[in-house]
Amino acid sequence: MNGAPASAPRVVVVGTGPAGVRAAQALVQAGLRPVVVDEGRRDGGQIYRRQPEGFKRPYAKLYGTEAAKAQALHSDFDALRDRIDYRSETLAWNLSEGTLHVVNAGEPQNLPFDALLICSGATDRLMPVPGWQRAGCYSLGAAQIALKAQACAIGSRVVFLGSGPLLYLVASQYVQAGAQVAAVLDTAPAVKSWGALRGLLARPLLACRGLGLIRGLRRAGVPVLQGVTPLAIDGDDTLGVQAVAVRDSAGRQLRFDCNAVGLGWHLRAETQLADLARCEFDFEPVSRQWLPRIDVDGRSSTRGVYLAGDGARILGADGAEAAGRLAALAALADLGHAPGNTLYGAESAALRHTLAKMDRFRKGLACAFPWPHPQAAALPDDAVVCRCEAVTAGELRRCVTDMDSREVNRAKAFSRIGMGRCQGRFCGHAAAEIVAHTCGIPVEQVGRLRTQAPVKPLMMNTREVSP
Repeated sequence: MNGAPASAPRVVVVGTGPAGVRAAQALVQAGLRPVVVDEGRRDGGQIYRRQPEGFKRPYAKLYGTEAAKAQALHSDFDALRDRIDYRSETLAWNLSEGTLHVVNAGEPQNLPFDALLICSGATDRLMPVPGWQRAGCYSLGAAQIALKAQACAIGSRVVFLGSGPLLYLVASQYVQAGAQVAAVLDTAPAVKSWGALRGLLARPLLACRGLGLIRGLRRAGVPVLQGVTPLAIDGDDTLGVQAVAVRDSAGRQLRFDCNAVGLGWHLRAETQLADLARCEFDFEPVSRQWLPRIDVDGRSSTRGVYLAGDGARILGADGAEAAGRLAALAALADLGHAPGNTLYGAESAALRHTLAKMDRFRKGLACAFPWPHPQAAALPDDAVVCRCEAVTAGELRRCVTDMDSREVNRAKAFSRIGMGRCQGRFCGHAAAEIVAHTCGIPVEQVGRLRTQAPVKPLMMNTREVSP
């Protein structure tokens, strides 16, 4: 690596969200010049996504209460730029032992490493709703990208449907931007369990900030309903979305006119690279998803591979920053790097304490805003589950009843669920719930969709090769 001693360990960081930035910062402070790879054009990740060059919207408008943190992260990364080997718009698409395979502008590259820090972040966790395949349906993350990166709304009258803190954050950002929000519809019950409240009290100021978002939406005249059951996203194939129909907690059917819908049920970890690295996974009952196994410092079960941020545990931006720094220092300690080992000894205990508190909060959020798995079981047979391949709930059920597909990858082989452009990111969790319910077994017994390289579609090289 340029600027580093020949004997310096080769460390590669994937991602420049909060975890990746803090990991790179720790490596630089220890005297290394890491390779930092990011699929995006600019740093910040999803939560602190930067607006394009030339856009002048103030931080307060883009990031709200998190403006100071976003600005600090951006400034710190700017200060690192000439001390790292930064490769933006570069997709990490595969892994082999000791080598990360990436592509930039159609050109493949192989990056050997002694330690790999995967800070891949998370994507929206989506639950199918009848009609969600129509034009005008977006994930919450996509709605955020439109606002931050293109300075536009996804529609002129938007309904936000789902559950979790991101639902209220994105809706609030739209109100702040002057967009018309027709309703915020939350499937989570308004009354939280004691287990949820106990977890949320691990970070009381953050919990109060979330309540403040809800109050702000109501003050702005936005209907906020909790405990709803989604019924359908109405519209047609020509005009797209026209309304959202739900049943409220009192059993009444309601309809909200709109021309766009933002959907999201909290987040799902981006674990494809960890899977390709042959990391072991465990099923977490609280969030009902498979997560890579890590120790308290971020070490995976695969030697030399470290996981931090929402790609390993959904701890939010603050948790990701702490996890990224801790994983980087742990990697340096494991490599026998003296300056890094000194920093690890001085900081690891405090970082672990911070992450333990944030993990309690994470579990409280999962209880307060549960994944509505009964909704998947109740989907009508004609409801589309996989939007990429147009696979319906009925087709998945027939895979179980007619072809004995009691494992999600077997159902994938018969139905093509998860074989489309998103590679199961948007449909995989709901598909597993449908298979499990049809079989009458716990969802963890149907397994998880296995990752295949490339983790995202790649352009084929069409240049002619001489014979």
